[in-house]
Amino acid sequence: MSKRKVLLMGKSGAGKTSMRSIIFANYIARDTSRLGPTMEVEHAHVRFLGNMVLHLWDCGGQETFMENYMTAQKDQIFKNVQVLIYVFDVESREVDKDYRNYQNCLEALMQNSPNAKVFCLVHKMDLIQEEMREKVFHDKENDIMRTSDAISSRQRASTQVQCFRSSIWDETLYKAWSAIVYQLIPNVSTMENKLKQLAEIMDADEVLLFEKATFLVIAQAQRATHDDVHRFEKVSNIIKQFKLSCSRMGSQFETIQIRNSSFAAFIDSFTHNTYIMLVLSDANVSSAAVMMNLRNARKHFEKLDSK
Repeated sequence: MSKRKVLLMGKSGAGKTSMRSIIFANYIARDTSRLGPTMEVEHAHVRFLGNMVLHLWDCGGQETFMENYMTAQKDQIFKNVQVLIYVFDVESREVDKDYRNYQNCLEALMQNSPNAKVFCLVHKMDLIQEEMREKVFHDKENDIMRTSDAISSRQRASTQVQCFRSSIWDETLYKAWSAIVYQLIPNVSTMENKLKQLAEIMDADEVLLFEKATFLVIAQAQRATHDDVHRFEKVSNIIKQFKLSCSRMGSQFETIQIRNSSFAAFIDSFTHNTYIMLVLSDANVSSAAVMMNLRNARKHFEKLDSK
C-alpha cells in the first residue's frame, strides 16, 4: 500500500473543502454551500486506484491557524509531503496577505519536503466575466510564478510549481485534479504505453482511463487531434453526475455507448479500479468486437492495477 501526503492550503473561504468534497465525497456543486469552514486541519484518507492512499490534510485558512502552521505545527504539517495544493480565491480583496501566506507555506515546504510538487489553483473563475478569464488567469499565474521563483532563489532550492484555473461549476476542477493525481501514479507511463497499443489494435482515435471512484482521468492515448482540449474533463463531469444519479435510483452504472454519423464512443467498467473510454471514427464498428477486445485487454491492465 503506497501513501501520498497531500496538503490543501489557502485562505479561509477560498473553496478548498468544496472542491475536495466534489472530487472525493460525491458532492455536487450546489450542495457545497452547506459546508462550514474548516477548523484547524481535517484529515481524510482516500483510497485511489485500489492500492494508493491519498492522505489529504485540509488546512483551515483562518489567520490564527496559518500562524500556528508556521510555528508550533511547522514540522508536523510540512514534513513528508508529496504535494502541496495552494488555492487562491481569484476575487480575494487581501491579495498581499494571500501572497505572504503562500510565501510562508512554500518556504516551510522547501525546508521540510524539498522534493514536493506544488500546484496553485486560481479558484472561483466562474465569477470572472468569460471574455476576461484568460487574461485574469495569466496575470495571476505570472504573479504566482514570480513569487515562487523569488522563494526558490532565496532558499537556494527549486521546486516544481504548476498553475491551473478552477471552478466547482465546470470541468476545470476535473482538469486540475486529474493533473495533480497524474503526478502521483507510479506506473502511469506503463499504463499509457499499453493504452497506445490498445488504440493501435482497435484503430481507436482516443483511449483513456478514469479512476473508478472519482472519475478523474489518469492516463490517455491519442491518435487523432481534436479541437476541444477540455473534452475529457467534460466527460468526467457529466458521467460522474450520471453515475451518482444512477446510485440515487438504486441502479449501478456499468457501461454506455454513444453513436452518431461521425464516431462511436464506448465507456465501460474496466479493471477493479478504472473505467475505460474509447472513441472511434468508424461509427459502424461492432459493439461485440469492441467488448471482446476490451475483455482481452482487461487482464493485462489488472496486473498494472495491482502494482
